Amino acid sequence: MAAAAPPLQASPAFIQAVENRPKPHVPEADGIPTIDLSSTDSAKLAVEIGEACRNWGFFEVINHGVPEQVRRRMESAAREFFRLETPEKKKVSRDEVNPTGYYDTEHTKNVRDWKEVFDFTVQDPTVIPASPDPADDELKVIANRWPEKPPAMRDICRDYGEDMQKLGFKLLELIALSLGLAKDRFNNFFDEQTSFIRINHYPPCPISDLALGVGRHKDGGALTILAQDSVGGLQVRRKSDGEWILVKPNPNTYIINVGDIIQVWSNDKYESVEHRVRVNSEKERFSIPFFLNPAHYIMIEPVEELVNEQNPVKYDAYNWGKFFTSRIFGNYKKLKVDNLQIYHFKKD
Repeated sequence: MAAAAPPLQASPAFIQAVENRPKPHVPEADGIPTIDLSSTDSAKLAVEIGEACRNWGFFEVINHGVPEQVRRRMESAAREFFRLETPEKKKVSRDEVNPTGYYDTEHTKNVRDWKEVFDFTVQDPTVIPASPDPADDELKVIANRWPEKPPAMRDICRDYGEDMQKLGFKLLELIALSLGLAKDRFNNFFDEQTSFIRINHYPPCPISDLALGVGRHKDGGALTILAQDSVGGLQVRRKSDGEWILVKPNPNTYIINVGDIIQVWSNDKYESVEHRVRVNSEKERFSIPFFLNPAHYIMIEPVEELVNEQNPVKYDAYNWGKFFTSRIFGNYKKLKVDNLQIYHFKKD
């Protein structure tokens, strides 16, 4: 079968500002915490995860309970879908009305990313605000858009989503314990979750020294669970010195990022980590992040157990659904201002 035409063509829209362009050589991350989730000692795991969240903002998990065959089926389906011709993929294109499906013009920090994606929610259908306008109370129901090819993609994605949720809630409970909270402290926030999974495809890039697969950013949700292939490209800004470091892919592991919501809930005890993706001039790359997000009606603010006179509230409360919808609009098109960020709610 003939290869599909290249989905992306180089243009000025992809070129990063000079200060954001990737360096030719970035050091490989050394000492990234690796958490073995097969341990039955929850207290020990909580301590390890707490240290990783404080010192790094991300960590790697092994023996995580996600069956290898489930992940492999997901990766195979991703490759099969993105091999399709662009018109076939665009039959399930996302838009401003329904942000699920195929997409190839996403912007991060108002610069276009060198990638194409397929998004689906783990709760189908999912309810979100109709707009980011605080005065607009209208809600909308979004349903996943499934392609005809590969024919098993819907079932494969649903199976993978179920395993991601199990892992996500296990990690969420360990993070709660690490903060000295009841292990189920955060669980009720996700009763009508807006979590979603994104399949990223980064084609070979002829301007890999000027563009990024994803520009520098922090994840707005609670947790991100990332599966990446052997090509690699994830770079994280190291907390100790602010340098960009490459996160080497390891087989059958997941990279866990603390998101902005955990930063706010913890009242800055844990910090969301800035990261980006470098593209390859010769090889394509695939990655599959799961974004664990609460229900649209949840107000995000520091949890009361972590606030006292010595550690006063550091953030004003904000509505997750409005924040999430604002991000969707910002990803869809270039804006005159940066996306909404949690620092907009930081108290003076």
